[in-house]
Amino acid sequence: MFIARVNGTVVTTQKVIKMTGRKLLVIEPMRVDEKTKSLAPTGRCLVSVDTLGAGTDDLVLVTQGSSARLSEGNSDAPVDCVVIGIIDTVNAVGADIYKKDK
Repeated sequence: MFIARVNGTVVTTQKVIKMTGRKLLVIEPMRVDEKTKSLAPTGRCLVSVDTLGAGTDDLVLVTQGSSARLSEGNSDAPVDCVVIGIIDTVNAVGADIYKKDK
């Protein structure tokens, strides 16, 4: 699992039937910057299936690979990356480095 920020959405007009109705998000994995005690972008970009209704700028918990396919409602779909949580708080390096309402 890893932490990522939602940067946008992906819309497809043609896709395999098992992906119909699934919301796709553009996410960027984040890392903990110990010097600034904050989350920093990695510069990478992934597309993830959203199972919870996350929105742009939300911080989310993501899983990949076989764990993604085992998540609820995805066992029959060709998914490799799934949002499994919307994060409220991250506490690391002895500090609250993220709070959703700030």
